[in-house]
Parts: sequence; C-alpha cells; structure tokens
Amino acid sequence: MMIFVERGLFLLLRNEIVKKNVSLATKTMKKAIDMNHPDWSYRAVLYEMNVRQLTREGTLRAAQRRLKSLARMGIDAIWLMPIYPIGEEARKGSLGSYYSIRDYGAVNPDMGTMADFDAFVEEAHRLGMKVLLDWVANHTARDARWLTEHPEWYEYENGEPKIPCDWSDTAKLNYANPALWEGQYEAMAFWVREHAVDGFRCDMAMLVPTDFWCYVTRRLRALKPDLFFLAEAEEIPLCEQGGFNAYYGWQMHHLMNDVAQQQVRVTELRNHLYNNSFPHSAMRMSFTSNHDENSWNGTEFSRMGAAHEVMSLFTFVVPQALPLIYTGQEVGYDHVFAFFDRDPIPCYRANQATSRYRRLIRLRHENRALAAGGEGGSWCEIHNNAEDCLMILVREVADNRVIAVMNLSPYTIQAEYNTGIYAGTYRDFFAERNYRLAEHVSEVMAPWSYRVLVQQR
Repeated sequence: MMIFVERGLFLLLRNEIVKKNVSLATKTMKKAIDMNHPDWSYRAVLYEMNVRQLTREGTLRAAQRRLKSLARMGIDAIWLMPIYPIGEEARKGSLGSYYSIRDYGAVNPDMGTMADFDAFVEEAHRLGMKVLLDWVANHTARDARWLTEHPEWYEYENGEPKIPCDWSDTAKLNYANPALWEGQYEAMAFWVREHAVDGFRCDMAMLVPTDFWCYVTRRLRALKPDLFFLAEAEEIPLCEQGGFNAYYGWQMHHLMNDVAQQQVRVTELRNHLYNNSFPHSAMRMSFTSNHDENSWNGTEFSRMGAAHEVMSLFTFVVPQALPLIYTGQEVGYDHVFAFFDRDPIPCYRANQATSRYRRLIRLRHENRALAAGGEGGSWCEIHNNAEDCLMILVREVADNRVIAVMNLSPYTIQAEYNTGIYAGTYRDFFAERNYRLAEHVSEVMAPWSYRVLVQQR
C-alpha cells in the first residue's frame, strides 16, 4: 500500500511539474508561429509509400530498392505509412491496421529491423530525398506498451480504455494529462535525434489539441529547425498556431471527384479556391489518391474516369499546392489495395504513367511560379465563355509565368477568351514546342483536355 501511495504522489508531483512547463511553453508559443518552410519543400512533390504493398516482400529493405526509380522520377520526400509494431488485440484482417500502434519506438518486425530503417533513410538522403514518418498521436493499439507503463495516459469508459470513433482496435489517449505531452514529444524526438527523420505526417491531427501541436512542433524544431509537419486535417488553427507547414486539401479533393463525376460543375471548384481562408504561407496537400481514398473509395481511375489525367495536372498547378503521389500511381496501377492484409503490386515497371508523372514533377521543379508556401507569387484566372467547364489558371512571379488551360468537363467546347496582358510567345510544355498565345483565342477543346504554357523572362 505504501509503494502504491508513494507512486501516486510521485506521479502527481511529476504531472504538476510537467503541467507548469507545458503551460509556460504554450503561452510563449501562442505568439505567431514562424511559417518559414524548409528550402526543399516549396516546390516539393511527396510520395506516400505503402511499404506493405509496394513490393512482393513488403519490407523496408525491398522498399529501399525502389528509391532510385522514385528519385529519377523527381520525388522530393517519402512519406512512410506507419512502420511501427501493430497491436494484436482486436486486430483487423491478417496483419492489422498500420494505425494501431503497439510501440512508438520500434519497427514492425514484418517490415524488418531498425537497422533496415536506418539504411532506408540513409539511402533516401543519399539520393536527395527527405523521409517523413506517419505519426498517430490520437490513439494507440489496445495492447500498446504505454497501456502497461502509463495507464494514466488514456481515457476510459466503463473501466476499459476508450475506443475512439469506431476504431475498435485502438485506445484513446488522454491529452488532459500533461505528462502525455512530454511522452509524445520524447517518442517523436527519438526518431529525430537517433534516426534522422525529416518530419512527420500527423494522422487525424484535428482530434488532438492544437496547443499540443504548438508545443511539440516548436520543441522538435529546436532539435532540427527544418523539420516538416503535414496535418491530416483541414483546420486553420493547425497552420496558424499549431506549427504545421501543410494541411490536407480534402474539400478540394472531394470537389475534384464531384466535377469528374459531373455531380457539380467547375464553378464549385472555382468558388472553393477563391474562398480559401488559410494563411497564404500554408501549403495545401493536393492529390487524386491516397491510402484512404484508394482502399475505401476506389482508385483515381474508378472515381475520376477519363478526367484522371487533367485532375492530376490540376493538383500540380493549383495555388498553394503540395502534390502527392500514392503507391502504385507512378506505374498506373488500377487496383484497390486491401488495407489489413498483404496485397502487393504484382508487376512494377516504368510505363506511360511514370513518364507523365515525371513530366508533371519537372513542370513543378522548373517553374518558381508553381511554388507553394507563399513563394509562388500571384495567381488569377483568364475569364472565358464557358466557365462552368473551362478553367484558365495563371501562376506568376517576376521572372516566370505558367498558364494552365483546362477543360474540366466531359464536353467538347468552343472556347473563346481574351488574354490581354498575357498574350505572347510561350513554350507549350507537354507538346514541347513554341506557342503563340493570341490576344483573342477561339478554339475547340476536347473533353478533359489541357494545355500548359510556360514563359521564362
């Protein structure tokens, strides 16, 4: 009994100390967050790596062998889906969910060893790519280490660890306990200090207090100033106060699907761009697929049909875009991955899809006008006679202009528009020839067709 009381007093005292430190740090950090981004990120393209499905082996060592082809394609940063050990209790499928984490400080033995992870990071860095870890701060597995070591870090319901949402294989962490904040910081700092990661994609970031993210991003950047943080959320405070560089463009993505399926017209997508209230410095991750969309809603081919190519282009030219390519897209793999089981890509060879993404990445890298994070300069539209179908985006900085003419509809249209100050000689990027943009344009545009014009000055 005495041991129990002493431990209780110790925990109480420790929590009070941590609480004071957290409170002090948070007050300081609630002043404006510095939204300067790592130099590499302004024109970056991310690749979400599903290690389980990328190769027949499903291991980090096998995934490492894919890094050269991704680097040749132009990928700037690899976002690794969670690589930690997965819980056994209430496990879903044969292998469980990546997002039911048993131990934040270890590697899933199905994927390899910590040495394999370090070799993966070292090779990515050698090839000029960054590595972002997927971080799940809202919950752990129901048989996680922390449940034994720190049961006070969890929320409970009827005497059992609370299940968040309907994720029956997980247990909800309790952010009312300041000691958890310190525990999360130390767990994340381990990967920064000891294993050279370059940032984190933070799962369901809106389910965790913004003050926590403010606290932890500042402390981690004290260890490594150019860390990059991507929030799986679309909430302004996470970028204004939480220290996140980028957020998920979920609303825009859903509108892209709706436009492709003709449930809405381009006007709705345009209105979304004009009504964006995020800070100008915040990057909007733009995508035609990711692990959630692929597994639960289908591939970009099934959701977008004939529109998938022009929608891919849209994710690269839209203002504040941080484009994402998901595992399999780089080889045009039209398949819904099983989420809880092995379901590897059977044949992985460069093809037309690879070439198309390589050219999209080159477009972004070569044109400062397409940068995100406040570096991309101004943007506007050239008005036209078919604005429920046709979008003409102009991205511009002092020495560079990109004009993307996109028929975002299944209709052949007779396009008419005046270009005004934008008339002149350009390079048609995809046709690879010079193009004279007249003061008045009258042309027929095929369904889902596009043209990208580049002017370097």
